[in-house]
Amino acid sequence: MSTWHDVGAADEFVEDEPRAVEAAGLSIAVFRVGEELFALHDLCTHERVPLSEGFVEDGCVECPLHQGLFDLRTGEARKAPCTTPVQTYPVQVSEGRVRIQVLPPVVVMS
Repeated sequence: MSTWHDVGAADEFVEDEPRAVEAAGLSIAVFRVGEELFALHDLCTHERVPLSEGFVEDGCVECPLHQGLFDLRTGEARKAPCTTPVQTYPVQVSEGRVRIQVLPPVVVMS
């Protein structure tokens, strides 16, 4: 079962100003590009630096430490030194509020 978490009013999320929020105990970075909102786990997979401190360019967030890039839509690593994708989260806006869907972790039984 998934859960949607309210993380703030839609007008609080400004283009070119990534914002760190918390949902289900996770730190998540929210990015606005035009009218679209994107949510990524807020740590670079290369050096564990907050992506919410990064810069948005061409649909990607640039890690503030080593300038690696992650695609905002897919989380895919687009530029070295980053090679491992970052987790993305579905975002919806309802009644002027931003909600992020956090799925429970998958448990693999062996």
